[in-house]
Amino acid sequence: MDTTGNEFLRGTLKTIVLKLLAERSPSGQGRMYGYEITQAVKERTKGEITLSFGALYPVLHKLEQEGFLITDTEEVEGRLRKYYSLTPTGTQVAEQKVSDFERFMEAMRALLDPLPSLATGH
Repeated sequence: MDTTGNEFLRGTLKTIVLKLLAERSPSGQGRMYGYEITQAVKERTKGEITLSFGALYPVLHKLEQEGFLITDTEEVEGRLRKYYSLTPTGTQVAEQKVSDFERFMEAMRALLDPLPSLATGH
């Protein structure tokens, strides 16, 4: 994506992160580490959206400060890895943000789709 795409991405990063973590919660896994989040976004968007660590980590820290995430650190292959998971409040916020964003996308679709009279030329 070009710089305009990055502009759209900045406004949706919290929603993306919360959504990915919320999807993990029902399975009991419920947590992801930074690189795992970047890879999930890349895979699910077929490479259309790539998150840089410089964009992701400030969002993760902000969500943690707001009380929506908790972290725990584990040693994996001799290195410390920080895992992020949703708090109960974070789960509620994730649901609300996804719902709000879906309504926003519907409104944008209504604006972007041509009106039937314009599409037929009448």
